[in-house]
Amino acid sequence: MKLTVTVITKDESRHIAAALASVAWADETIVVDSGSADDTVAIARPLATRVEMHAWAGYGAQKNYAAGLASNDWIFSLDADERVTPELAAEIRALMEHGPAAPAYRVPRVAWYLGRWIRSTDWYPEAPLRLYDRRAARWNDRHVHESLEVDGAAGRLRHELQHFAYRDMSHHLATIDRYTTLAAEQWAAEGRRTGMLDLLVQPAFAFLRNYVLRRGLVDGGAGLVVSVLNSYYVFLKFAKLRELRQPADGRPPR
Repeated sequence: MKLTVTVITKDESRHIAAALASVAWADETIVVDSGSADDTVAIARPLATRVEMHAWAGYGAQKNYAAGLASNDWIFSLDADERVTPELAAEIRALMEHGPAAPAYRVPRVAWYLGRWIRSTDWYPEAPLRLYDRRAARWNDRHVHESLEVDGAAGRLRHELQHFAYRDMSHHLATIDRYTTLAAEQWAAEGRRTGMLDLLVQPAFAFLRNYVLRRGLVDGGAGLVVSVLNSYYVFLKFAKLRELRQPADGRPPR
Protein backbone atom coordinates (compact mmCIF):
# COMPACT_ATOMS: atom_id res chain seq x y z
CA MET A 1 0.00 0.00 0.00
CA LYS A 2 1.17 3.53 -0.75
CA LEU A 3 1.31 6.26 1.87
CA THR A 4 0.83 10.03 1.82
CA VAL A 5 2.27 12.20 4.58
CA THR A 6 0.38 15.44 5.25
CA VAL A 7 1.72 18.48 7.13
CA ILE A 8 -0.24 21.64 7.94
CA THR A 9 1.90 24.72 8.48
CA LYS A 10 2.05 28.37 9.37
CA ASP A 11 5.38 30.08 10.06
CA GLU A 12 7.27 26.80 10.50
CA SER A 13 10.51 27.72 8.71
CA ARG A 14 12.47 26.57 11.77
CA HIS A 15 11.09 23.03 11.55
CA ILE A 16 9.70 22.19 8.13
CA ALA A 17 12.91 21.03 6.42
CA ALA A 18 13.75 18.51 9.15
CA ALA A 19 10.14 17.31 9.33
CA LEU A 20 9.99 16.65 5.58
CA ALA A 21 13.44 15.07 5.55
CA SER A 22 12.26 12.56 8.15
CA VAL A 23 9.50 11.36 5.78
CA ALA A 24 11.39 11.56 2.49
CA TRP A 25 10.80 7.79 2.13
CA ALA A 26 7.01 8.26 1.81
CA ASP A 27 5.28 7.85 -1.56
CA GLU A 28 3.88 11.38 -1.36
CA THR A 29 4.22 14.41 0.92
CA ILE A 30 1.66 17.22 0.97
CA VAL A 31 2.11 20.52 2.79
CA VAL A 32 -0.91 22.78 3.34
CA ASP A 33 0.10 26.26 4.46
CA SER A 34 -2.31 28.80 5.93
CA GLY A 35 -0.45 32.00 5.12
CA SER A 36 3.08 31.85 6.51
CA ALA A 37 4.89 35.17 6.78
CA ASP A 38 8.29 33.45 6.89
CA ASP A 39 10.08 31.12 4.44
CA THR A 40 8.04 27.99 5.22
CA VAL A 41 6.59 27.66 1.72
CA ALA A 42 9.87 28.39 -0.08
CA ILE A 43 11.67 25.77 2.03
CA ALA A 44 8.91 23.19 1.58
CA ARG A 45 8.47 23.42 -2.21
CA PRO A 46 11.61 21.52 -3.26
CA LEU A 47 11.16 18.94 -0.47
CA ALA A 48 7.45 18.09 -0.72
CA THR A 49 5.51 16.46 -3.52
CA ARG A 50 2.90 19.20 -3.34
CA VAL A 51 2.50 22.50 -1.48
CA GLU A 52 -0.91 24.16 -1.33
CA MET A 53 -2.16 27.39 0.22
CA HIS A 54 -5.43 27.19 2.14
CA ALA A 55 -6.98 29.75 4.49
CA TRP A 56 -7.05 28.61 8.10
CA ALA A 57 -10.24 26.66 8.83
CA GLY A 58 -9.39 25.13 12.20
CA TYR A 59 -7.02 22.29 13.08
CA GLY A 60 -9.31 19.41 12.19
CA ALA A 61 -10.71 21.00 9.03
CA GLN A 62 -7.22 21.88 7.82
CA LYS A 63 -6.03 18.31 8.30
CA ASN A 64 -9.10 16.93 6.54
CA TYR A 65 -8.44 19.26 3.63
CA ALA A 66 -4.84 18.05 3.42
CA ALA A 67 -5.98 14.40 3.48
CA GLY A 68 -8.44 15.18 0.69
CA LEU A 69 -5.58 16.27 -1.57
CA ALA A 70 -3.76 12.96 -1.19
CA SER A 71 -3.35 10.50 -4.04
CA ASN A 72 -3.44 7.61 -1.56
CA ASP A 73 -6.00 6.53 1.01
CA TRP A 74 -3.48 5.81 3.74
CA ILE A 75 -2.35 9.00 5.48
CA PHE A 76 0.28 9.81 8.07
CA SER A 77 -0.47 13.18 9.66
CA LEU A 78 2.77 14.83 10.77
CA ASP A 79 3.10 18.13 12.62
CA ALA A 80 5.89 20.41 11.44
CA ASP A 81 7.61 20.22 14.85
CA GLU A 82 7.76 16.41 14.77
CA ARG A 83 10.24 13.93 13.30
CA VAL A 84 9.73 10.34 12.20
CA THR A 85 12.70 8.32 13.41
CA PRO A 86 14.33 5.73 11.12
CA GLU A 87 12.94 2.98 13.37
CA LEU A 88 9.39 4.33 13.12
CA ALA A 89 9.80 4.80 9.36
CA ALA A 90 10.84 1.14 8.97
CA GLU A 91 7.88 0.01 11.07
CA ILE A 92 5.42 2.03 8.97
CA ARG A 93 6.93 0.85 5.69
CA ALA A 94 6.71 -2.78 6.81
CA LEU A 95 3.08 -2.27 7.80
CA MET A 96 2.27 -0.75 4.41
CA GLU A 97 4.06 -3.60 2.66
CA HIS A 98 2.17 -6.36 4.44
CA GLY A 99 -1.19 -4.56 4.66
CA PRO A 100 -2.59 -2.83 7.78
CA ALA A 101 -4.95 -4.91 9.89
CA ALA A 102 -6.60 -1.89 11.56
CA PRO A 103 -8.16 1.29 10.07
CA ALA A 104 -5.84 3.56 12.10
CA TYR A 105 -2.78 3.37 14.35
CA ARG A 106 -1.61 5.21 17.43
CA VAL A 107 2.01 6.34 17.51
CA PRO A 108 3.87 6.82 20.82
CA ARG A 109 5.34 10.33 21.00
CA VAL A 110 8.20 11.66 23.11
CA ALA A 111 8.91 15.37 23.65
CA TRP A 112 12.28 17.12 23.85
CA TYR A 113 12.21 19.80 26.57
CA LEU A 114 14.84 21.66 28.58
CA GLY A 115 17.63 19.53 27.15
CA ARG A 116 16.17 16.06 27.63
CA TRP A 117 13.53 13.61 26.41
CA ILE A 118 10.55 13.71 28.75
CA ARG A 119 9.29 10.20 29.49
CA SER A 120 7.01 11.10 32.38
CA THR A 121 4.07 13.41 33.30
CA ASP A 122 0.98 13.73 31.10
CA TRP A 123 3.33 14.06 28.13
CA TYR A 124 4.32 10.39 28.13
CA PRO A 125 3.36 7.83 27.06
CA GLU A 126 1.16 9.91 24.76
CA ALA A 127 0.10 7.99 21.66
CA PRO A 128 -1.98 10.09 19.25
CA LEU A 129 -3.69 8.57 16.22
CA ARG A 130 -1.58 9.59 13.23
CA LEU A 131 -1.56 6.76 10.69
CA TYR A 132 -5.00 6.12 9.19
CA ASP A 133 -7.14 5.12 6.25
CA ARG A 134 -9.04 8.26 5.25
CA ARG A 135 -11.97 6.09 4.14
CA ALA A 136 -12.47 5.03 7.77
CA ALA A 137 -11.31 8.05 9.80
CA ARG A 138 -11.79 11.79 9.87
CA TRP A 139 -10.53 14.64 12.08
CA ASN A 140 -13.15 16.22 14.33
CA ASP A 141 -13.70 19.97 14.59
CA ARG A 142 -12.71 20.65 18.21
CA HIS A 143 -11.14 24.09 18.73
CA VAL A 144 -7.97 22.53 20.12
CA HIS A 145 -6.59 19.02 20.70
CA GLU A 146 -8.42 17.77 17.64
CA SER A 147 -8.50 14.00 17.20
CA LEU A 148 -9.33 11.35 14.66
CA GLU A 149 -12.72 9.69 14.80
CA VAL A 150 -12.26 6.15 13.50
CA ASP A 151 -14.69 3.51 12.31
CA GLY A 152 -13.31 0.50 14.16
CA ALA A 153 -10.61 -0.31 16.70
CA ALA A 154 -7.20 1.32 16.27
CA GLY A 155 -3.87 -0.47 16.43
CA ARG A 156 -0.65 0.82 17.97
CA LEU A 157 2.88 1.14 16.62
CA ARG A 158 5.93 0.49 18.80
CA HIS A 159 8.50 3.09 17.79
CA GLU A 160 8.41 6.71 18.88
CA LEU A 161 7.60 9.92 17.06
CA GLN A 162 9.84 12.77 18.23
CA HIS A 163 8.26 16.08 19.22
CA PHE A 164 10.10 19.42 19.42
CA ALA A 165 7.17 21.50 20.63
CA TYR A 166 8.78 24.50 22.34
CA ARG A 167 11.75 26.71 21.50
CA ASP A 168 12.01 27.85 25.10
CA MET A 169 9.87 28.50 28.15
CA SER A 170 8.50 31.77 26.77
CA HIS A 171 7.25 29.91 23.71
CA HIS A 172 5.74 27.26 25.99
CA LEU A 173 3.88 29.92 28.01
CA ALA A 174 2.60 31.62 24.87
CA THR A 175 1.30 28.28 23.59
CA ILE A 176 -0.41 27.60 26.91
CA ASP A 177 -2.12 30.99 26.71
CA ARG A 178 -3.37 30.33 23.16
CA TYR A 179 -4.47 26.75 23.72
CA THR A 180 -6.28 27.43 27.00
CA THR A 181 -8.31 30.16 25.28
CA LEU A 182 -9.36 27.68 22.60
CA ALA A 183 -10.10 24.99 25.20
CA ALA A 184 -12.25 27.37 27.27
CA GLU A 185 -14.14 28.43 24.16
CA GLN A 186 -14.77 24.76 23.35
CA TRP A 187 -16.10 24.13 26.84
CA ALA A 188 -18.32 27.23 26.70
CA ALA A 189 -19.75 26.10 23.35
CA GLU A 190 -20.57 22.75 24.96
CA GLY A 191 -22.35 24.49 27.83
CA ARG A 192 -19.88 23.51 30.51
CA ARG A 193 -19.78 25.50 33.75
CA THR A 194 -17.17 25.89 36.46
CA GLY A 195 -16.93 27.10 40.05
CA MET A 196 -14.35 28.15 42.62
CA LEU A 197 -13.79 24.54 43.68
CA ASP A 198 -12.55 23.68 40.19
CA LEU A 199 -10.03 26.53 40.34
CA LEU A 200 -8.67 25.18 43.63
CA VAL A 201 -8.87 21.42 43.22
CA GLN A 202 -8.31 20.67 39.53
CA PRO A 203 -4.87 22.38 39.20
CA ALA A 204 -3.68 20.80 42.46
CA PHE A 205 -4.73 17.35 41.31
CA ALA A 206 -3.09 17.97 37.90
CA PHE A 207 0.22 18.70 39.62
CA LEU A 208 -0.07 15.60 41.82
CA ARG A 209 -0.90 13.45 38.81
CA ASN A 210 1.98 14.81 36.75
CA TYR A 211 4.73 15.01 39.35
CA VAL A 212 3.95 11.96 41.52
CA LEU A 213 1.55 9.55 39.84
CA ARG A 214 3.10 9.96 36.39
CA ARG A 215 6.62 10.27 37.78
CA GLY A 216 7.62 13.75 36.68
CA LEU A 217 9.99 13.70 39.63
CA VAL A 218 12.28 11.23 37.82
CA ASP A 219 12.98 13.84 35.14
CA GLY A 220 14.53 16.25 37.63
CA GLY A 221 14.07 19.99 37.11
CA ALA A 222 12.53 19.49 33.68
CA GLY A 223 9.91 17.15 35.13
CA LEU A 224 9.09 19.68 37.85
CA VAL A 225 8.71 22.51 35.30
CA VAL A 226 6.47 20.39 33.06
CA SER A 227 4.33 19.35 36.06
CA VAL A 228 3.90 22.94 37.26
CA LEU A 229 3.09 24.26 33.79
CA ASN A 230 0.65 21.42 33.11
CA SER A 231 -1.08 22.39 36.37
CA TYR A 232 -1.07 26.04 35.27
CA TYR A 233 -2.62 24.97 31.96
CA VAL A 234 -5.50 23.36 33.85
CA PHE A 235 -5.95 26.45 36.04
CA LEU A 236 -6.09 28.78 33.03
CA LYS A 237 -8.67 26.62 31.25
CA PHE A 238 -11.06 26.87 34.18
CA ALA A 239 -10.28 30.53 34.86
CA LYS A 240 -10.91 31.48 31.23
CA LEU A 241 -14.11 29.44 31.15
CA ARG A 242 -15.28 31.33 34.26
CA GLU A 243 -14.45 34.59 32.51
CA LEU A 244 -16.45 33.55 29.43
CA ARG A 245 -19.44 32.62 31.61
CA GLN A 246 -19.35 36.01 33.38
CA PRO A 247 -22.63 37.85 32.62
CA ALA A 248 -22.35 41.03 30.58
CA ASP A 249 -23.82 43.08 33.43
CA GLY A 250 -20.91 42.17 35.68
CA ARG A 251 -22.82 39.95 38.10
CA PRO A 252 -20.90 36.86 39.25
CA PRO A 253 -21.73 33.60 37.47
CA ARG A 254 -24.07 31.21 39.28
